[in-house]
Amino acid sequence: MSGPGGSRALELLRALPKVSLANLRPSPGSKKKEKRRGRGRYGGRKCGRGHKGERQRGNRPRLGFEGGQTPFYLAIPKYGFNEGHSFRRQYQPLSLQKLQYLIDLGRVDPTQPIDLTQLTNARGVTVQPLKRDYGVQLVEEGADIFSAKVNIEVQRASELAIATIEKNGGVITTSFYDPRSLEILIKPVVFFLRGQPIPKRMLPPEDLVRYYMDANNRGYLADPSKVEEARLELAKKYGYSLPDITKDELFKMLSTRKDPRQIFFGLAPGWIVNMADKKILKPTDERLLKYYSS
Repeated sequence: MSGPGGSRALELLRALPKVSLANLRPSPGSKKKEKRRGRGRYGGRKCGRGHKGERQRGNRPRLGFEGGQTPFYLAIPKYGFNEGHSFRRQYQPLSLQKLQYLIDLGRVDPTQPIDLTQLTNARGVTVQPLKRDYGVQLVEEGADIFSAKVNIEVQRASELAIATIEKNGGVITTSFYDPRSLEILIKPVVFFLRGQPIPKRMLPPEDLVRYYMDANNRGYLADPSKVEEARLELAKKYGYSLPDITKDELFKMLSTRKDPRQIFFGLAPGWIVNMADKKILKPTDERLLKYYSS
């Protein structure tokens, strides 16, 4: 700091005491002395409570009291519309328009199988298992502009969305993930850094088994032969010719599917991903192989 002004400022700083809790004071005018109520001429008479009644005397009735008449919560009967609302499974919507947008931007690679890991990394959807999210639901918005050929795995899908995917020569599968597997799938790096083996994916609960065994929903537990029949029926219903994916150059990618107990594409249950050494450790013990087998 140069000049006479700078030297004077330094001298002033050296002369001033150091800031501590002992010499801290509020700025002048920022604090106003509180008015004490009920102290004669310094706030007596009504003391700011008003004139008579429950508000002045401080004996207001309880919450929900309506002066003696039958209160609302007793007069109106209860219906079970929201019964079990805190346990309902939620699925975040993913439109075909948003999926095409992510592919056009290069955030999602259509030449590789797509699951929740790719969709969450691309910021396409936000899934929160702690808030009862069980995955995504593919909806038909943007079906008229969707043109990509993909192999995508979601948790639910509408009929028109399935038809749009298959019309372009793609493959769609609906599969269930339990909350723990879902947390691992959407945050794989966090899980790999723990150094734990990849667990087995749990099977769906009893009320969801029928959905994932239905070929019309393209469930991952459905019979493959029935899935092919359902593909042909859907093509007849919407009036399009079903492409033959066996002659496609991306047939290997389009035919890739996960095992019902598998969480990641290309990584089997029981494997450990070492992020530091960039290695994959596989179990060799027969008991471990038997435990992690599907």
